[in-house]
Amino acid sequence: MSISLPSTGTLTIGGKTVHRLGFGAMSITGPGVWGPPSDHDGALRLLRRVVELGVNLIDTADSYGPYVSEELIREALHPYPEGLLIATKVGFVRTGPSQWHAVGRPEYLRQEVEMSLRRLGLDRIDLLQLHRIDPQVPLEDQLGELKALRDEGKIAAVGLSEVSVDELERARRVVEIAGVQNRYNLSNRSSEGVLEHCAEQGIAFIPYSPIAKGSLAAPGSPVEHVAKAVGATPAQVSLAWLLAHSPVMAPIPGTSSIAHLEENLGASTVSLTAEQLAELG
Repeated sequence: MSISLPSTGTLTIGGKTVHRLGFGAMSITGPGVWGPPSDHDGALRLLRRVVELGVNLIDTADSYGPYVSEELIREALHPYPEGLLIATKVGFVRTGPSQWHAVGRPEYLRQEVEMSLRRLGLDRIDLLQLHRIDPQVPLEDQLGELKALRDEGKIAAVGLSEVSVDELERARRVVEIAGVQNRYNLSNRSSEGVLEHCAEQGIAFIPYSPIAKGSLAAPGSPVEHVAKAVGATPAQVSLAWLLAHSPVMAPIPGTSSIAHLEENLGASTVSLTAEQLAELG
């Protein structure tokens, strides 16, 4: 399959330059992001195909599995190819398939960073993101600990996930923020203000759940109409719209299927006209 990721443009995050279409490694774990994958070897083949196709931004978290995603990434890809940026997240604890809890105690964040370093086989994490802000712990204490870890050389850059503009600015008073990861796609633009602020400040915006599905791609919908016009799939149109929407956008579609991976990355070859972008809204 011919894929030309450089056509997506690039971003520099934590000193590394990456193509703006990455891979989210949440779906390589078991159902509900819980436990090991049903096809262990298939997950390894998928991860290796990710880098074969030129992707150099892989996003994961200690809570995916828990721990399973990070371990699979190391098993599949270590020693890592030059230029690959691995981003992970801490601060969101899993106590069951659907039980998530923000834990931002500084000593816990430090422990989890140390464990992620070990699981990933790294001396330094390229982008360490606070998965959720813990409302029970002062934000300054949570970000202060990540700043200390950055200053010690254990992480290269700090990011945030699911934050408002006000929270982002509070965090930036403590430590430089290199990336923000909020839910954002064609059908959910509640973080538009955060995206605009990131663009103004030169901060990477890494939308999770970037592919619009369901009714948005139903027969007769704008997504389906544009997809037919450009000879692409609705998923590819959704991703191409994100790439065209902002130069700081770096979508990270995830999948457990090599076929879907290749389909998603095919968005890098989709060009949308001004009229088509307007139709998508």
